[in-house]
Amino acid sequence: MDFLDLVTEVIDLRSFSNLWYWIVLAVMWSSLSHWVLGIPYHMVQRARRGHADSQRDLLVLVEVNARRILEFAALSGTLLVAASGFALSALMVLGWAYGVEFAQAIVLLLLPLLAVTGLSFVTAHQVQNAEIEQLYLRLRNHRMIVQLMGVISIFITAFWGMYTNVTVSPLH
Repeated sequence: MDFLDLVTEVIDLRSFSNLWYWIVLAVMWSSLSHWVLGIPYHMVQRARRGHADSQRDLLVLVEVNARRILEFAALSGTLLVAASGFALSALMVLGWAYGVEFAQAIVLLLLPLLAVTGLSFVTAHQVQNAEIEQLYLRLRNHRMIVQLMGVISIFITAFWGMYTNVTVSPLH
């Protein structure tokens, strides 16, 4: 077995039958639901339980991260939306019009990721100058919505992956 055969065995572009794709999907959703606006959720829970240092740290982190997200949106938001729209539509055409499985797999990762990014912009705007109880509620709601999006995304990806694996010839 030469090096090229080894590389093509490890890096298979048939994404939905590749274990690495499913590991990436699981790690992506695990990370997205753990980090709320760049803040680990266990810190939110500790602050909500009344730990004074954690409450102070949470307020500072929320202020810094919300401001950072909103400044990024103000500075690069239009460019980000345009570039994301172009890249996503190009991948969708490649994936579904031309049948490129790798492009389909990337779309099924990026589309919900962009939705979470948009939700983060909205949440960052909402938590600016929020009271502490309102802050807990908004961060919890953000996390729950991200988890719901994750469940739906994983279901759709698994369904499409199974469909693709069943219909695509193994010789293809």
